[in-house]
Amino acid sequence: MAHKFKLRQQVRMVRTGFSDSQVNAGETFEVIRLLPEDQTGELSYRIRAGMAERAVRESEIILAG
Repeated sequence: MAHKFKLRQQVRMVRTGFSDSQVNAGETFEVIRLLPEDQTGELSYRIRAGMAERAVRESEIILAG
């Protein structure tokens, strides 16, 4: 399975849960690493905004702009 997003692309979070209160709505992240599939077979990414980094599944992000 190929990754939908590429390195250095700008993405946004689709939605945030209650534990993601530090993520501002509409905040833009940069894809900094392509990660392998998780246990469910979904591809993952490492994204960054400023000094904050996080790992997300492909279904949790969309292309910004």
